[in-house]
Amino acid sequence: MSWTLWSLFAAMEFMLCLAPGPAVLFVLSSALRSGARRSIVSSAGILAANAVYFLLSAAGVGALLAGSNRLFSLLKWAGAAYLVYLGARAMSGDGLIAPCQEAGLSRRLFGDAFLVQVSNPKALIFFSALLPQFLDARAPIPAQVAILGVTSGIIEFLVLLAYGAAAGRASHWARQPRYAAWINRVAGALLAAAGAGLAAVRK
Repeated sequence: MSWTLWSLFAAMEFMLCLAPGPAVLFVLSSALRSGARRSIVSSAGILAANAVYFLLSAAGVGALLAGSNRLFSLLKWAGAAYLVYLGARAMSGDGLIAPCQEAGLSRRLFGDAFLVQVSNPKALIFFSALLPQFLDARAPIPAQVAILGVTSGIIEFLVLLAYGAAAGRASHWARQPRYAAWINRVAGALLAAAGAGLAAVRK
């Protein structure tokens, strides 16, 4: 593919990744409660879900979801409910405090992040609408999809890494009893806000 098309895609992807959607809010919440290093695991879960959606978009499944109001709503509300559940769990103090002592935390963070992102139907529809605009029909399509997929993953990872690093600066307060409750509330509020934002999504 041409450098012009690739540059336009990279610039658009970067600007869109900066927007504080459910993925960013989840990573911020993870970083606040578990530290910047653990938030990398959450970012990996987000990117794994994006990779699935990228492949589905290339296969045309996004068009099917865009045409089905029932399927779109089902996926959207499932994701919103899960985010609100995670927010309530955080506010109650369940889970992520004292991360160094909690077995299986990384696996849980990865799984939660993957479920949060994979239940966001807007991501699939977005990729389905975006990809064709940057593909050259005269060149091999699979190679172009691979290039755009890798580009998208690298850009989003770097953006999420920056968000996680910024929020992770406050994570040490989460291990101090007098501040832990407030950190939990802020992290839970971020997740609940992400759930509300996902619930408000329209096609």
